[in-house]
Amino acid sequence: MSRLRPHALSIFFAVLFVAALAGQSAVGLHAFNNEQAVHGEVLVTYGQFLTSSAFVVDVAENWQSEYLQFFLFIAATIWFVQRGSQESKQPGAEGMSTDKQELVGAHATPSSPTLARVGGWRTSLYSNSLLLVMAAIFLASWTIQSLAGRVTFNAERAAHGEPEFSWLQYVTGADFWNRTLQNWQSEFLAVGCMIAFSIYLRQRGSPESKPVGAAHGDTDVARG
Repeated sequence: MSRLRPHALSIFFAVLFVAALAGQSAVGLHAFNNEQAVHGEVLVTYGQFLTSSAFVVDVAENWQSEYLQFFLFIAATIWFVQRGSQESKQPGAEGMSTDKQELVGAHATPSSPTLARVGGWRTSLYSNSLLLVMAAIFLASWTIQSLAGRVTFNAERAAHGEPEFSWLQYVTGADFWNRTLQNWQSEFLAVGCMIAFSIYLRQRGSPESKPVGAAHGDTDVARG
């Protein structure tokens, strides 16, 4: 337990993720087979459902909006500030930080990651690795969503005797963007609320909140 405690936050959310995904797949299978039964079609097994476009599109749809949210938040907080928010840098600190502030190259410490010390393109790549990985996961899940969504969409059209859509027709059509923008708007709202709420509201003990007694205008406050 002593080994796990320093990683409890990651473990906590990993367990929640697995539990939620398992729950989604179980109730999703039940709902899917109910639809199959209503239309007189063959019921599917749990394994078949997990690999079906119906399940994959729902999972990928949520993943791409989440990673887009994080990608934009990380990028925006480099260049934009919000006075009073614990989610923002200090006003006046907009833009890229210095090598000294980032502990890279000659300013690296003995405990700094190797890629922070070597310099050159490897350090440059590592310096932007978080944003790049978020972007890569977003693009991958967006692509999977579009491919699986097209399969599901065309299956519905075929059931009504309508012609199939090509991938390009689907990703430029109303069905795809209706599903996509439903998720995007909720993610943007949540991030905006987190930024704004942290100006005036507090949660004792959380690093996402300023100290309870900090002034509303204080930004990026470090606890003593």
